[in-house]
Amino acid sequence: MGNTRGAAAFAVWYLRAVAFVNFLSAVWVSLGQDVRRHNQENLFTPYLLTAGFASGAFTAFLAVTMGRRKRAAWILNLCLSGAFLGLFALAMAVPEIRRQPQNWVSLALTAVFVAALVAGRRAFYAKGDRSNPRLAAAVGAGGLLAASLLAALLVTATDRSSAPSTFLERWRYGALRLVSVTADDQGVAGIATPTWVDVAVNVLSTALVLAVLYAAFRSRRAVDPLTEDDEKRLRELLDRHGERDSLGYFALRREKSVCWSPTGKAAVAYRVLGGVSLASGDPLGDPEAWPGAIDPWLAEARAHGWIPAVMGAGEEAGTVYARHGLDALELGDEAVVDVAEFTLEGRAMRTVRQACNRVRRAGYTVRVRRHEDIPAEEMAALVRRADDWRDGATERGFSMALGRLGDPEDGRCVMLECADAGGELRALLSFVPWGPHGLSLDLMRRDRDCDNGLIEFMVIELLRLARRTGEAPAGGVPVTQVSLNFAVFRSVFERGSRLGAGPVLRLWRSLLGFFSRWWQIESLYRANAKYRPVWEPRFLLFEKSADLLRIGVAAARAEGFLEAPGLPKWLHRRRLGTRR
Repeated sequence: MGNTRGAAAFAVWYLRAVAFVNFLSAVWVSLGQDVRRHNQENLFTPYLLTAGFASGAFTAFLAVTMGRRKRAAWILNLCLSGAFLGLFALAMAVPEIRRQPQNWVSLALTAVFVAALVAGRRAFYAKGDRSNPRLAAAVGAGGLLAASLLAALLVTATDRSSAPSTFLERWRYGALRLVSVTADDQGVAGIATPTWVDVAVNVLSTALVLAVLYAAFRSRRAVDPLTEDDEKRLRELLDRHGERDSLGYFALRREKSVCWSPTGKAAVAYRVLGGVSLASGDPLGDPEAWPGAIDPWLAEARAHGWIPAVMGAGEEAGTVYARHGLDALELGDEAVVDVAEFTLEGRAMRTVRQACNRVRRAGYTVRVRRHEDIPAEEMAALVRRADDWRDGATERGFSMALGRLGDPEDGRCVMLECADAGGELRALLSFVPWGPHGLSLDLMRRDRDCDNGLIEFMVIELLRLARRTGEAPAGGVPVTQVSLNFAVFRSVFERGSRLGAGPVLRLWRSLLGFFSRWWQIESLYRANAKYRPVWEPRFLLFEKSADLLRIGVAAARAEGFLEAPGLPKWLHRRRLGTRR
């Protein structure tokens, strides 16, 4: 097994080294000229070393896909390098070529690369999507047509030749440069273009090749979403073990998929985006059965070349994931309020107390109901108001939001409605169940023209009702703990403001404060801190630090901060899978 991994690693590093030399030759003119002159003198260079930006991009792409253990990339490299090796061996039969020592070096390097591919074949196991060949063919055909037309238009607009030429001839000139990098000037007479046009067409050719390769090697995207049977089984796990994780109910988002343990006592909910298999929260079910669900999830990710990652795992689950080879990075802290310990008394709560009293004197009232107790007409009106108050067109949420307000299957969720003195609805809060006696914040919307302190007033009213002896604010069920918003990098803001904080910590805090101008980083921390909650750390789990950028992009897409271009709205709604 060790020899297989070593051979696979050598193949990947060979491609990386060749890509580096190709890019270096593209910017180091004299080096590139030496390599090209070497090839023109009946000599040859090792596999894929052709000194140019296009070859560098091609080789770098192959290095990336081979690094992700793509089987299709291995097949392509074996076919190409085998062909190169055969041609080199035939060329060595010529005495003049055989006498050049550089050619023996090229032959040896290519032979070693082919041998490494053969020896490491079992390390390249990642499957692609079954539709990849058809997609690559469609991208190639459509892209070539579009790129050749664009090249013809560029040639038409910049042709400096005095001789007349037809559009078909200019189209042929652009198409030849696309597929062969250099056009046959004798075959297309009467065309003279500036150098930058030829370079632009060559870059377009490189982009087309990379697009075809991406389509051919892309990871499987379509993952089976939750079925009705999956959802039923997940709800049974939540009934038995839901109190363990405040984010457990969000595993019921229907664009997620699920991996079950062999016993069915645990499950990992995840979603695949951009080649990242992104799980959220802790595994559901019995902790003793968690490894049985984590193993098939990791095996599926590796079989398809996905990057495994977990967002928002608790400390106990993070420890279990770490035993399976994942590293941990603290994302921030979840604010959890213990109802029995909460009080508005004391100087520390003075600001919150004053804000709540001001809102109460203005005549605002709060109504608390289970979703199942709200008539369908009223719920539809509440959903419309929530949509009107939403910040942006996209419904955000993945790990800590349900994203489907008013679904009939979520009847045990709790709705807080805040109305002004005139009875006009001004704000909404929705909580999902957290075990039998807890609530976890799902949705928070308010009218932007309402009074300040309205959200604080609603949260305090919920906690006050929960503390009142003999009363249960959530449809007759007593509430003992409430999970509020998640504060990203909360410890940085807290420790960075203390006396004696080091320069690195102060710099990190200043940087986060700067970005808080656009994203609610520090404001979310302060909004949660005013309730004096218990801070529960949440972690990001990952395999390699080099994958963090891709994981961050996938997480931003999952949460709705980034949206894939060109996704039709009807398909987006279908992927959310709302059942009505």
